Order: sequence, then C-alpha cells, then structure tokens
Amino acid sequence: MADTINRIESYRALALQVTCHAVNQASDRQQAQVMIHHTINRLAQQIAASIAFIGFDCRLIVLPEYFLTGFPMGEPLAVWGEKACIEMHGAEYEALGKITQKHQIFLAGNAYELDPNFPSLYFQTCFVIDPSGDIVLRYRRLNSLFAPTPHDVWDKYLDCYGLEGVFPVAKTAIGNLAALASEEILYPEVARCLAMRGAEIFLHSTSEIYSKNLTPKDAAKISRAVENMAYVVSSNTAGLANSPIPIASVDGGSKIIDYRGIVLAETGAGESMAAFAEIDLAALKRDRRRPGLNNLLSRQRFELYAQSYSQAQFYPANTMLDQDIDRRHFIQTQQKAIEHLSQLGVI
Repeated sequence: MADTINRIESYRALALQVTCHAVNQASDRQQAQVMIHHTINRLAQQIAASIAFIGFDCRLIVLPEYFLTGFPMGEPLAVWGEKACIEMHGAEYEALGKITQKHQIFLAGNAYELDPNFPSLYFQTCFVIDPSGDIVLRYRRLNSLFAPTPHDVWDKYLDCYGLEGVFPVAKTAIGNLAALASEEILYPEVARCLAMRGAEIFLHSTSEIYSKNLTPKDAAKISRAVENMAYVVSSNTAGLANSPIPIASVDGGSKIIDYRGIVLAETGAGESMAAFAEIDLAALKRDRRRPGLNNLLSRQRFELYAQSYSQAQFYPANTMLDQDIDRRHFIQTQQKAIEHLSQLGVI
C-alpha cells in the first residue's frame, strides 16, 4: 500500500496550542454541543491564520488532548457519555473534516467518543482526518487511570477491531502516522508496537504541566523519538478554561522533535502557533536505512523479551466486560493490581 502513495517528502507540521474550554458545567448535551461547535468555529479561524503565517506547505496540524470538551471531573460514565462524548460519525468530525478539505491538511486531535459496540462506555480517541475529510486513523487510548480503555474490554474489542485496530498506523502521503494519547508517551511499549507497524510520525495530543525544568513526559518524548527513529509532534493545551482547576495548570511547551531527538520547535505558554517545523521524510528514510550503531530500530531483538511479557500480568484485562461500572472501579482495580504485585515481590 505504502509504495502506491505519492509521498510528500518535505512539509511543515504544526503543534497548535489552543485553550481547552471544558463543558463540565453545561446543563445538558444541547448546551455542551453549542460550546463544542463554538470551539470548532474558533479553531477554523486559528488554523486558517496559522497556515497563512507558516505557509501553504503546512500539511499536518496536531491539536491538544480533549480539546473539544475537557475531561470528566467525577461525572458518572453515563452522564459524561451523554453530555460530552461524540459519535464515531458525528457532526463534530464532519465539521472538522470541512476544515481539512478547505486547507488540504491532515488534522489530528483527541476526543471522548462513543462506540455502538460498547454502549455503556466511551473511549478517549485519537483521530486523524485527511484532506478529503475522511477519518484515516482512529486510536483508542490503552492506558488510562480514570477512563475506559480497550484493555478493559479486551476480548470483545479484539473481536470487533483486531490487533491492527488496537495499534493502527495510517500510511498517508505525508508519512506513516500513529497516535499517542497524553501520558501514554510514558509507556514505551505503545510507541514500539506502532513503530513495529511502520510508524514514522507520532502525533501526541496532550494536556500536561509545563515547566522550564525537564519533566518526565518531556524526557519521554525525546526517548520515544530516538528509540523508534521517528518524529514526535506534541501539542499541549494553552490552559483549561471553565474548570475549577487553575486555568494555566496545563499550559505550554508544545513541541516537535525529530528522529534524532532534536527539538526543532517549541513554544512557551498561551495560545500559539509557534511550534512548527519541517518534517523531512527523505532524511528520516535515509537514517533508517543507514547501517551503524545509531540505527536502533534495526537492532531490536524482540525475541529476548517476548517470554517475559507473555508471562507477566500486572494490570488485569476485561474488568469492564458485562457489568455496570462506577468511578470507584478504576482506583479499586489499581489497588488490587498493587496488592498483586506486592505479593509477587515485584514492588
């Protein structure tokens, strides 16, 4: 498939840092929808202005984590699902698709999404919409402390989507795209499984504390880029509005890192389009095909680790299949996992 795509070897990518306007205080779905579509309309203007400034070779824009709604703050799953989660083929994706069509860009983001296969749950979903307005990548966050994940309904999820649906890579004209959600940058296994499937650019939608000191997540962004010889385009929020949390708690530091671990662009706090840089696919390809010490991807010996992984069980799968779940389930499951690891002498 990849060989038949007319690849654009060089273009600009943008980690667009925008404020997230939370919908927690909306009285119902209708009011939340008004807020969501206001956000999309505002984004349309910001994207148009950013492309005009950067240049029309800006072909990839990555938006922050849950940019449409914020995150649930204690709401029961059913309440958050009804108020803030979008349909898999809903009006929100259609509106975002019109933006990609107008500007002929790939647009990546992250939202809470409903799935008819799992009617009592929702998933935190990373998506990519291509210049035709179609969703070409849908990745569901696999590691979350307070939200359902495919691992929590693992057997049924595999039946519905298969392993390629768990670790999707979109082979596009601007490279092989894969998504990492928020703190999943701290889980090297997720990025590695995507790299195994050919990922060249990790699209990282996040909402995290920004610091001038090196944070664990920033260290991980460089590590994921180096160990997988891939670009990381990381878009953070420019604050979280309409929330009890102080607005600037998650504000700043969006960046683009190349396959050598070099930070090509980074922005400070506030809404900004300053984190843009060239994505040079030809250079990446040359580096990946060059023998030598630094070609870490070609030197992976996965057979060394396979047995250890297959024998280990830390956090259990399938804990949300066929049962009603309240929010206490998440922390209770983690507590049981910690007790189990303590009994094994792991911790």
